[in-house]
Amino acid sequence: MPSSAIITPRPFASPRQTPCEPTRVIVKPIGETGLPGSPADASRWDDYVRNHEDGTLFHTWAWREAVREAFRHEAVYLAAFDDDRQAGFTGRIVGLLPLFYINSGFGGRMLVSVPYGVGGGIIANDNAIAAALFDAAKRVAAERKCVTIDLRSERASVATLPVVERYSGFRKTPPDRPEEVLGWLPRKARAAARNARNKYRLEIVVGDEHLREVWRLYTISMRRLGSLAYPYRFFERLLAHTPGAHWVSLVRWPSETGLPGGRAVAGLVTFSFRDSVIPYFIGTTPQAKACSAANLIYLAAMERGVAEGFRVFDFGRSRVDNAGSFNFKRFNGFVPRPLEYQVYVAPGAKQPNLTPSNPKFQLARALWRHLPMGVTRVVGGRLARHIPG
Repeated sequence: MPSSAIITPRPFASPRQTPCEPTRVIVKPIGETGLPGSPADASRWDDYVRNHEDGTLFHTWAWREAVREAFRHEAVYLAAFDDDRQAGFTGRIVGLLPLFYINSGFGGRMLVSVPYGVGGGIIANDNAIAAALFDAAKRVAAERKCVTIDLRSERASVATLPVVERYSGFRKTPPDRPEEVLGWLPRKARAAARNARNKYRLEIVVGDEHLREVWRLYTISMRRLGSLAYPYRFFERLLAHTPGAHWVSLVRWPSETGLPGGRAVAGLVTFSFRDSVIPYFIGTTPQAKACSAANLIYLAAMERGVAEGFRVFDFGRSRVDNAGSFNFKRFNGFVPRPLEYQVYVAPGAKQPNLTPSNPKFQLARALWRHLPMGVTRVVGGRLARHIPG
């Protein structure tokens, strides 16, 4: 397992809010635990997420609902409210911690912030409030006999926990105009995308009606990697809860090949959040590499993001030991930055290792690559409920 180190969290501060003086806070669940919350709950939660500098797509209520509906995990979303000594209880949210309770058949009971996502963890107005949220999470973990609390913070938020040095994120500001994006890429990545567009004349189509085909391509890729694919319902619910904040793309061979509508070789689901474009789920056929279909579909996502006024292209995360994904992003000119994930392990418990790099999974992953697609799609979706990504 990668080494860990204690990192002192930098002070929390939201640029659009005035950090409160360290004071008393009341931490309690917002929304009915494990059930849909009211529109008012969702609005208050998302207002805070969108106005906090460390808020991410994965902190939003939309992610909560999609995970809850697709995987049936119980949401325990904790909010810290200002309890001012002079003004009394104000009801002003000053910190949040989205959690899901997962009873894993492989890793035992755990709290995850958040599953199937790159980001998560505590966001708060200051470190004292972050500590109060973490203390509340530990009480929930103790009540439910959880082994771990997994905080997927981009920047460490709990001073007493080590940082797990396993993942890096990739984020970059593209040029101001769509026509400048191709030239902004490194030489080899630029040549690959240009060949896909000009030499192979691959076509791109966009629309939610292509979601099923993108998911099909995604499951092909995941089996090829020996990894579990998330169920189609998760894709479907994410789109349902992010209207106007996503697009679904397909790369196809040109129509003149004689194939009906052209045969799809790559697909991508992209989300947007605040000023960022986030390509998240990609799927490719084995033939996609030869025609650089992945390069083209990411180029198109960058160009569309710039055209629509987004200022950041967020390439997500990669495990530092996953050379293929890690180096592809570097090949496209993105510099890795360590993600400061943290894991709390209950006293006397042992932290489970549910990552694909766990040696215990290697034989199963090798066999998985040879199972029929019908099996991996159905079984993979069920197993994914126990391995929260």
